Amino acid sequence: MTTTPGSTPPSASAGAGGRGPATPNAWAVGGATFAGVLMAVNGVFSVFEGIAALAKDDVYLPVGDYTFKFNLTSWGWIHLVLGVIVFVVGVGILKGAQWGRIAGVVLAAVTVLIHFLWLPYQPLWALISIAIGVFVIWALCTDRPAARI
Repeated sequence: MTTTPGSTPPSASAGAGGRGPATPNAWAVGGATFAGVLMAVNGVFSVFEGIAALAKDDVYLPVGDYTFKFNLTSWGWIHLVLGVIVFVVGVGILKGAQWGRIAGVVLAAVTVLIHFLWLPYQPLWALISIAIGVFVIWALCTDRPAARI
């Protein structure tokens, strides 16, 4: 196969399957790091949510007829334990651990589900946490760390 001067061979300019450059998506690379930071921060906030729900004051008002109703003590422990685990996984993602990436996707999905169930107690924060979880899933699934080596 011959090439003209100044042009690059097709194998050098196309990635796998000729779908474009083999360089990773810059948004995904930066997004994976940002996802680790978001998970660590979201874990800390979830711990605070759990502590607030466990406290015997009126931080959260009781919800009337709600299908997924738990008492606030149960919600407090769910948020507290999940927050600690999410923080540890966020730190694992920042350190570049493969287990952190896999656990990050799973925990982000669990966090999205938990905050969907938490909507009546804190609607705005639950929606923000759901959006963060969706971003984390996207960022961790689209970044390919092996391509950066």
